[in-house]
Amino acid sequence: MRIAVNTRFLLKGKLEGIGWFTHQTLHRMVLAHPEHEFIFIFDRPFHSDYIFAKNVIPIVVGPPARHPILWWIWFELRIPAILKKYKADVFLSTDGFASLRTKVPQCLVIHDLAFVHYPQYIPKLICKYLIHYTKKFANNVEKIITVSTNTHDDVIATYQLPTEKVDIVFNGAHDVYQPISFDEKQITKDKFTHGANYFIYAGSLHPRKNIVNLLKAFAQFKRMTNSAMKLLLVGRLAWLTKEIEQALEQHPYKQDVIRIEYMDAHDLSAVIGAAYAMVYVSIFEGFGIPVLESIKCNVPVITSNTTSMPEVGGNACILVNPLDATDIANAMKKIYTDENYRNQLIANCPAQAAKFDWNKSTEKLFTIVSSLVKK
Repeated sequence: MRIAVNTRFLLKGKLEGIGWFTHQTLHRMVLAHPEHEFIFIFDRPFHSDYIFAKNVIPIVVGPPARHPILWWIWFELRIPAILKKYKADVFLSTDGFASLRTKVPQCLVIHDLAFVHYPQYIPKLICKYLIHYTKKFANNVEKIITVSTNTHDDVIATYQLPTEKVDIVFNGAHDVYQPISFDEKQITKDKFTHGANYFIYAGSLHPRKNIVNLLKAFAQFKRMTNSAMKLLLVGRLAWLTKEIEQALEQHPYKQDVIRIEYMDAHDLSAVIGAAYAMVYVSIFEGFGIPVLESIKCNVPVITSNTTSMPEVGGNACILVNPLDATDIANAMKKIYTDENYRNQLIANCPAQAAKFDWNKSTEKLFTIVSSLVKK
C-alpha cells in the first residue's frame, strides 16, 4: 500500500498543533508498518529528522503553500499530479486541506472550525478561502477525522454530513511531558523567574487565544493577592497582534509578565512541569493540546468552559468564562490560596491524561486510512 501524506507542517523548530499531530501519528505509523510505503509531500526543503524510516519517500513540491493563491496551486494542481505519478492508494491530509481534482481516496483531518464561528479573528482573505473551500473538501473526501468530540459534532452539524463519514482520533501529548522532581522545578524557576512561582500560557499569540483577557485577569489577581507570582507566556506572535502587544506594553505588572518566543518540547515540558498552574483561556479550540500537556505534567489547569476544553481538562481543571476577566482572576486566586483544592486537581491529573494516548490514536488513524484503499 502506498500512503501519500501532506507533510507541509513538519517544520523543524516550528511545530505547533497540526505539526505535532502530523509528527506524532506518522512517526508511529511508519515504524509500525514497514510493509507499506509512505510518500511524504513537503512544500519546502525538509529536515532529515522527519524521514522516520526507510519506507518513507520524501518529495518536495513547490511552491511553498502559505497563501490562498499558493494553496490552490499546491492542492489543485501539484498534489493531483504527484498522487498520479507515485501511484498513491490513498491521500492523508492532516491540515484541513484536500484536493478537489484527484480521484485518489482522501482522508482529511479537520482540527477545528474557528473560521466559521470566529471569522473576525482570522485575516479576511484566509478566512474567505477557508469558508469557501472547507465545505467543498468536507463533501468531496471519503473520510473526515476530527481531534475531539466537540469538533466531531461541530463538523457534522455545520456541513450536514452523515455521522459515519466523520470519526474521532484524539490528540495526545509528547512523551516528554511528565511530572518533574522538586529540584527540577526549582532549577527551572531559578532560570526563568528568579525562583518565583508562576502561571503559564503556552501557544501562539493571536486574538482567539484571548491573551488580552488573560493579561487583565493577571493584573486583577495581582491586586487581589499582592503575591510575587509571575506570568510566563510561551509562544510566537501570530496574527492580528496589535492589541496584544499594547496590552503587554501597558500592563501594570509588566515586570512580572515574561515572554518567551519559542521552546522545543523538551524545554517546554520543564517550564510547564514547574508551573503553579496552566492558564489556557482560549475562546475556541478544536482540542487544546497545552491543556493536556499540562495535565500530563501533573500541573492543574484553568481553562475555558467552551468548545473542547472541558472535554480535555476533565476534573483536572477549573472552568471559567473566557470572556470574563474577573472570573479568570478569581480562579487564579482560588488555585493560589486553596492548597487543598489545587492538590485535588493534581491528584486527578493521571487518570485524565490516560484518556489520550498517541499510540491508540495512531492505530485508529491507520485503520481508517487503510480502509479507504480500493481493493
